[in-house]
Amino acid sequence: MFSAFVNCIKISELRQKIVLTLVLLFVARIGANIPLPGIDTSPLNEFMLTKAAGAGGLLGMFNMFTGGALMKGAIFGLGIMPYISASIILQLLSAINPSLARIHQEGESGRQRIAQYTRYTTILICIIQGFLLVMALANYPEKLFYGFDSVQFGDIVVVNKMSFFVTSTIFLTAGTMALVWLGDQITQYGIGNGVSLLIAAGILSSMPTAVSQAIMLLRAPVGVEGGSLGLWHGLLMLILLFSVVALMIAVTQADRRIPVQYVNRVVGRKMYGGQSSYLPLKINYSGVMPVIFASAILLFPQQIFAYIGASAGIKFFQKISAALNHGSSTYYVIYGTMILCFSYFWVSMMFRPIQIADDLKKNGGYVPGVRPGNDTAKFLDFVMTRLTLAGALFLTLIALLPDFVCFVCGIPYSIALFFGGTGTLIAVGVILDTMKQVEGYLLQKNYDGFMKKGRIRSRSAVDSLTKDKSRFFSKFKFGLWVSIAGSVVAVLLWAFRGFGEK
Repeated sequence: MFSAFVNCIKISELRQKIVLTLVLLFVARIGANIPLPGIDTSPLNEFMLTKAAGAGGLLGMFNMFTGGALMKGAIFGLGIMPYISASIILQLLSAINPSLARIHQEGESGRQRIAQYTRYTTILICIIQGFLLVMALANYPEKLFYGFDSVQFGDIVVVNKMSFFVTSTIFLTAGTMALVWLGDQITQYGIGNGVSLLIAAGILSSMPTAVSQAIMLLRAPVGVEGGSLGLWHGLLMLILLFSVVALMIAVTQADRRIPVQYVNRVVGRKMYGGQSSYLPLKINYSGVMPVIFASAILLFPQQIFAYIGASAGIKFFQKISAALNHGSSTYYVIYGTMILCFSYFWVSMMFRPIQIADDLKKNGGYVPGVRPGNDTAKFLDFVMTRLTLAGALFLTLIALLPDFVCFVCGIPYSIALFFGGTGTLIAVGVILDTMKQVEGYLLQKNYDGFMKKGRIRSRSAVDSLTKDKSRFFSKFKFGLWVSIAGSVVAVLLWAFRGFGEK
């Protein structure tokens, strides 16, 4: 693998793409640390040091996606999330709106029109979210940052509020559109996945803080307030971290390969077809979208009931708000159920077995043992339904794992965040996709890839004879690897439970 990184520097074109990508990511991180005009950052800094702001919830997740810019009141405070939201909205509308579906099928011109509509929708979302954010910063900071007290920490906005509303909304909207432009430049001139790399960079930017806090826990004397980590617990944390990341990689890369056979076709004096291929169906087809949907929808009832209970003094609404609060057992039951439901909802919206079956039939392909057409669509739908259940259970466990490590094991949330959750899953997926693209450049120049199986090898008759045998052993090794990683995670979590009681 080290030689692959050295080869990346040898290829001039790839080296320029990597340098350009790093420079643009550095520019994005600079904008995430420049505060809005009229904001005093000292109250927020003092609050974050004393209260550990952003420990969970939707606000903490959005702050993680922005790389901490939301908590700092920076010009990139909205991050790239409005663009992601606009893309999701247009994807869902394309599935139910025939006119948008036709635009999607127009090729490159249709893609450009959809991209233009996405940017217009992004501006509208930025104006709404930006105005609500600056309004909360000026008038209701305690509702935005739970535990914040203006009397104790001071006012965040120190200028005229009316001018602050207008200028800050413009700056936040311009900041998000600047991030969209940076993402487009990385995609076009860099190594690709521009928007995804911006999100991953924001998530990984909090890793140095988490590492420093972990080191402080390791050095803290035993028995101090807030707990301390011994050398044994620190070693267990590292093993747990690597095991969770390995489990994420295994499930993210896993897919069910449906064999596809193409019939022979005679065109003139030549015969085409007869090849065998496969149709890959990913286990985690929906990605992290069910987690985001469940978090967003579950947050609003909790806030509404909290405001009603506080203003009217009704204990019933206060109890409902407490039951839906982050950390309660009711919250986790509803949260896990919603992740399962939204996983099936996303797959039903995006996966179209009828269209896939029709495309196979038009190209002369069929699944062995299954009739083309409607029977193939039913078969694909049946297989995807079973795969979605496994992927939804995996997403639920990953989403709840940081809270388990935080509340049961007593690890600070900023550290527990890297033991699973949406952010780590996104970062792992983006890194894997980026490595695949870089490996593609290496293989084009006749260099070896990051892994041995990515090297270009000659095919022989022996390879064709042992094809079925190698498939069997690859599936066996994958199942064994997932079982071992899952067992290690379970054992380490059980061994770690005693730390929170110290």
